[in-house]
Amino acid sequence: MALNDNATLVIGSGNYFTGDVDVALPTDLLAIPILDWENVGHTSLDKILSIASDGGDATTIGTLQNKSLRTKYSARTETFSIVLEQFDAAGLKLYYGSNAPTLADGTIGVPVEPEVTVAAFLAVFVDGDNVFAFYAPKAEIYRNDDLALVDTETLAGLPVGVKPLKSGTNAWAYAVTPLGSVTAATGAVAGIPGHFTPAGALAPANLAAMTDVDASPSTAWTAGQYVTLADASEAKWNATTWVVA
Repeated sequence: MALNDNATLVIGSGNYFTGDVDVALPTDLLAIPILDWENVGHTSLDKILSIASDGGDATTIGTLQNKSLRTKYSARTETFSIVLEQFDAAGLKLYYGSNAPTLADGTIGVPVEPEVTVAAFLAVFVDGDNVFAFYAPKAEIYRNDDLALVDTETLAGLPVGVKPLKSGTNAWAYAVTPLGSVTAATGAVAGIPGHFTPAGALAPANLAAMTDVDASPSTAWTAGQYVTLADASEAKWNATTWVVA
């Protein structure tokens, strides 16, 4: 791996968003479409985001001839921890449960049997011209720790955990963008496999995200030609629209 000074990260600002399950990763991470994604509001400046994992235990499998022939790893789940500092109805429901009712007097009821919020999750961090993001097409969001109001000098917070889940046929639970200025793909060139343009552009999240991508050539691609999308699926151009390859 070559040295890349532009791939270092010092977070200047950031935002967290939720959306409907499987909503596509925005093509422009600096202009999040508000019709698809909702900002969760103010979050902690000191506790930006941490990731804890569970599982992934290693088991050594051997034979009589080789006691350590191979290693098998169990499934691993991960949880993003953030701290909401906006005590509005939406934030309280992320913490207390999606079934927390809004009562007649406007207060939020705390459910006896809370239900997690299931939604897509997006975290976007900006470092100058660089953008770095976590994207989970499906995640469970719920309280991650007890609430503590400890002093009169700092903002109180609601500790929330975000657990990415495998969605549909995906072989992954969440995705991260390679560090650097994120360029959305505007074109796709036929090949086996083909590639996206401009050079270095991110592959669209899924077939639905191919709507604004121009095909080259614009005639139907020949047998075997395709491009690989971010969800590991393959797409081809049939002279009219993008279809599964």
